[in-house]
Amino acid sequence: MTDVRDTTPAISLSKVQAEAPALVSLYKTAGSSLRAHGLEGVRAAVYLVLDRSGSMRPYYRDGTMQHLGEQVLSLSAHLDDDGTVPVVFFSTDVDGATDLRLGNYPGRIDKLHENLGPMGRTNYHCAMDEVIDHYLESGSTDPALVIFQTDGGPTSRAAAERYLCKAARLPLFWQFIGFGDPDDNEFAFLHRLDSLAVPARRIVDNAGFFHAGRDPRTMDDGLLYDRLLREFPDWLSAARAAQVVR
Repeated sequence: MTDVRDTTPAISLSKVQAEAPALVSLYKTAGSSLRAHGLEGVRAAVYLVLDRSGSMRPYYRDGTMQHLGEQVLSLSAHLDDDGTVPVVFFSTDVDGATDLRLGNYPGRIDKLHENLGPMGRTNYHCAMDEVIDHYLESGSTDPALVIFQTDGGPTSRAAAERYLCKAARLPLFWQFIGFGDPDDNEFAFLHRLDSLAVPARRIVDNAGFFHAGRDPRTMDDGLLYDRLLREFPDWLSAARAAQVVR
């Protein structure tokens, strides 16, 4: 007997219309991208990690970070039926953590950012550790898509590499997004993370990277979703073959 996967979204359009009507357009666009990548009916936790280093100040001020939160929440509604995206803010350390929910998202990223105190430097591994702990403590058996935004390389590159390689044995896929000047040498490290050797350094390729430009708000929503999901299906296949995802 053929096993036919349920292709319905985790949260229905009618529920999004009722609880977050302003997100309906993003929800529909995310659904189109998921279908294009063969991900209809896939279930996954979705995390959002946001850079709060000092150079990120303009992106919080102009609403870019709030908009990214809404884009990710709309995508998550197809993948996770709890309607919630855990959010981690980081700079020198983890600055704070919260949840974005369908019924409680407007202005939330901006408000929380304003209450988190001084913006520091850039340490990926602190945020990665927070996500790993949250996932393990959740008891989830679904894979997770971790959307990790930053505007530059980390202060401790060695720690970031080490955490990424160790995390390859967990069902977590790290999709890095760069904001800012695409020619900045800071992004060379993210390209390096994206290409760390398999299996010499990690059991599967558990990371992707793309650059969203100097003004990410101008990126078409469909293009953003396409890039967020471009490497996720290949990782799912490899992770299942390696029994990282069961």
